Amino acid sequence: MNAEAFRHLYGYHFAENRKLWNEYVMQLSHEQFTQHVHYSHGSVCNQILHLMDVDEVWFSELRGVAPTEPLPPASADDRTSIRAHWDAVEQRMRDYLAGLQDEMLFTTPIVEPEEDKDLSVWQVLLHVVNHGTDHRAQLLRQLNDLGLNTTAQDYIFYVYENP
Repeated sequence: MNAEAFRHLYGYHFAENRKLWNEYVMQLSHEQFTQHVHYSHGSVCNQILHLMDVDEVWFSELRGVAPTEPLPPASADDRTSIRAHWDAVEQRMRDYLAGLQDEMLFTTPIVEPEEDKDLSVWQVLLHVVNHGTDHRAQLLRQLNDLGLNTTAQDYIFYVYENP
């Protein structure tokens, strides 16, 4: 386990998030984007907001800073603002990962909340990617149900394209 391996894994995470956004979310009408679903966090919009907010919270904990304010659920079709916010979250994550060193992976930098204080950096980093994969899978199902022809998000396909 080393920092470079995590930077590679996050390359996958960021690439799949962008693929989801660019290839599918941007094709949706506003009605489809905000359509309520009785599963997980509801609409495609709310799932996206949840995905980026969780990334922000965990990486803020690793950095020892307060997370930015989450975006409220969209009442208007404001995908431009949502994408800009997501880009900023991703950039903060990339900045953290750029400074990540192997010896940091086994530290426990989180002070609060109490339940997270014993988590090692490597555990948090794995959790965030796993959480993203889970919610992208939920989103891909929602998008398929909305009539879009979605594809797999398997990590191995990213590896084939990014050895």
